[in-house]
Amino acid sequence: QVQLVESGGGLVQAGGSLSVSCTASGRTFSTYAVGWFRQAPGKEREFVAAIRWSGLTYYADSVKGRFTISRDNTKNAVILQMNSLKPEDTAVYYCSLDARRDSYYKPPFRGDYWGQGTQVTVSS
Repeated sequence: QVQLVESGGGLVQAGGSLSVSCTASGRTFSTYAVGWFRQAPGKEREFVAAIRWSGLTYYADSVKGRFTISRDNTKNAVILQMNSLKPEDTAVYYCSLDARRDSYYKPPFRGDYWGQGTQVTVSS
């Protein structure tokens, strides 16, 4: 059983920065793709970013150039660094793991495991 735990959400002013982290127990991140999704009130959950074991990254157009996803395999963690935040980035951010081996990975990201989410609020 894989458990994903997000941390690092909070309140920040527009234009500011925040990072959220995802750690896993029960399975190492190192051979799988890990992604971040978000869900704003009244909206569907949407893809934000993903990183493969190879280090290849994918981003939603809405966050390209502002968000960076990275992994720290020594800590079994994936970090989403968010810069130049906008009020429209306000959402619950969820970490997810795609259980396909990296050699079998093919977009779109498949969320096989999910964390509980962490709130990110950007004030104007």
